[in-house]
Amino acid sequence: MPQGSETKADGTEQEPGNARSRRGLLIGAGLAGVAGLAAACGGSGDGAGFGGSGGSGGGDAGTDAGGALAAASEIPVGGGKVFEDAEVVVCQPQQGRFTAFSASCTHRGCSVGSVSGGTINCPCHGSKFKISDGSVVNPPADEPLKKKNVTVQDGKIMLA
Repeated sequence: MPQGSETKADGTEQEPGNARSRRGLLIGAGLAGVAGLAAACGGSGDGAGFGGSGGSGGGDAGTDAGGALAAASEIPVGGGKVFEDAEVVVCQPQQGRFTAFSASCTHRGCSVGSVSGGTINCPCHGSKFKISDGSVVNPPADEPLKKKNVTVQDGKIMLA
């Protein structure tokens, strides 16, 4: 019998209360860490995502349908920008031509994280989509991104 343990009436050993408390604390801390990691990876598909700013990825400027997302000048030709709050990615494949898609990857629902090299990129499993039409360039996704309607009014990109 380990030092400091007690024997219960049924013959099993029971550790002192402070050992149980430490074990519970460690288990709780481990579960909290796992939950935090899952949330950071965007596993819920709720739009939480990755990315920075500018042409390579995320921005927080978002709005409901009909509101301005950004100035058209903020979307680089041949690139795009992810708007996490609006769950949309806006691209400019050619000068003056804008496309927009859902920022939710069709593979597992992760938020796309960046736009570079003519593709919209998902950080979770490596799927890539064309900025011109949202079609799959690199699996594992096998469905294109859902198209969104945008217009340009007074130099601003608007969700239609």
